[in-house]
Amino acid sequence: MNFSSFVRKIGLAIASLLFVVGSLFITASPAAADTVTVKMGSDSGQLVYVPEVVTIKVGDTVKWVNNKNMPHNVIVIDHPELSYKALALKPKVELESTFTEAGEFSYYCSPHRGAGMVGKVIVEG
Repeated sequence: MNFSSFVRKIGLAIASLLFVVGSLFITASPAAADTVTVKMGSDSGQLVYVPEVVTIKVGDTVKWVNNKNMPHNVIVIDHPELSYKALALKPKVELESTFTEAGEFSYYCSPHRGAGMVGKVIVEG
């Protein structure tokens, strides 16, 4: 075996090793978290969350956007850390909560709960 053939084989082995190691980093990277948008008030002005139920993964965020018939808020039952008691008084105000554990999280708008403005976030593990 001459020297140039040896160098070529070593170079090929190093390149193959770098490709395999690089592929591991690409496939092992965690999935990016998603953000799901829920409207507070329908486009036609109904006192509802749209959609009423969303399904997300652990680590995802729900963004509630003030849409119609203000004021609105978001009270997640038994989870004050995910809730927004202060009223969103202007259109397009955004409230965000990131869900870090699996389960079902029911929520409501305190001024409009009696009118049926309720929702649910289902968080899958």
